[in-house]
Amino acid sequence: MYVLNHMNLIDGNGNVLEDAVVIVEGTKIRDVRKNNDHVPEGAEVIDMKGYTMLPGMIDAHMHLGGNGEPNRELEMLKELLPMTTLKAYVNARSDLMAGFTTIRSMGDRGFLDISLKKAIESGLVEGPRMKVSGQAISMTGGHGDRWLAPEVSANGYGVIADGPDEMRKAARYQLKMGADVVKMMATGGVMSEGDEPGSPQLTEEEMRAAVEEAHKVGKKAAAHAQGTEGIKNAIRAGIDSIEHGIFLDDEAIEMMKEKGVFLVATLVAPYNIKKYGREAGIPEHAVRKTEEIISYHADSFSRAYKAGVKIAMGTDAATPFNKHGENAQELVLMVENGAKPMDAIMAATKWGSQLLGVEKIVGTVEAGKEADLIAVNGDPLKDVSVLKDVKFVMKAGKIYKRLG
Repeated sequence: MYVLNHMNLIDGNGNVLEDAVVIVEGTKIRDVRKNNDHVPEGAEVIDMKGYTMLPGMIDAHMHLGGNGEPNRELEMLKELLPMTTLKAYVNARSDLMAGFTTIRSMGDRGFLDISLKKAIESGLVEGPRMKVSGQAISMTGGHGDRWLAPEVSANGYGVIADGPDEMRKAARYQLKMGADVVKMMATGGVMSEGDEPGSPQLTEEEMRAAVEEAHKVGKKAAAHAQGTEGIKNAIRAGIDSIEHGIFLDDEAIEMMKEKGVFLVATLVAPYNIKKYGREAGIPEHAVRKTEEIISYHADSFSRAYKAGVKIAMGTDAATPFNKHGENAQELVLMVENGAKPMDAIMAATKWGSQLLGVEKIVGTVEAGKEADLIAVNGDPLKDVSVLKDVKFVMKAGKIYKRLG
């Protein structure tokens, strides 16, 4: 049993409790209250005076097989899957140690994310709790269909499906393999060569087939959706979240509000591409597209947030110079683009847990929930960047990073 006391507590529900105590027993939170210095017999006391405690954070969009390499897609063509899987484990550990006790993988090679999730849940290795998509589904020539010479094979990177029947089968296959969320490509993208972020790809009918398969077994469906028409197609198809949402118009925003669709903006992905640029080895097509869309992306996030669209925090970690363990930079960008610090924190805690369907388990600091707790030195409501330097990490009642 642990008694964590004398800290300020941001509970994930929008509340701040000064001089709080959180009592952890086993894997769960036993009590949360104002501190009175009463210590249960046999408990280990950790004095956290001067620190701010929060729920363990959630990164709702990342890729575990890469870690910010400037041209990772080219490198992975030469990398054996076991090596990528080992790197994925290291990346997931970096996320955990940065205070992200829950992560959602949104497309990786060869079901490595599903395998890593099972390894963590079985106790074989340690890492964050995970929700996984397996392989993303793309149309022929779409964002997930890498351009290669016909004689070159890149099996395992994603699934190619054309037409509602193929989409239904592809979704069923991902679910069979253990996916928690069916990820599909509604539009072109920044990192893919040969398409544009604004171009629609999978149709409404194709996506609806996949969404139906996910929902009928209680799972989620997410769409990589950057262009306006593709975003609306995905919303009409019944999608649970729009990933990126670069070109949101007023109608799309209203549709998201009406249907309760989450936005996972991943602002940090284009930010780092623009920051490091061609000189760092990022492909020319990715830099060009980033320069064209980055201002629209920030504006879309700001307007969606102000309009009341549900927001969950995600980074798209693995894109160029977007490294695992540096996830909290997304929170800084959210605040710079109009989000209140408390709302940015809730996007990475309570709201993220709602998107992932784990709100009964984590996302807030409440009695009965899993003891996923982090602490920082300072007040993130005054300076959200302190979340980039997490000093204490507990997941399910086990301490992974101690103060000092």
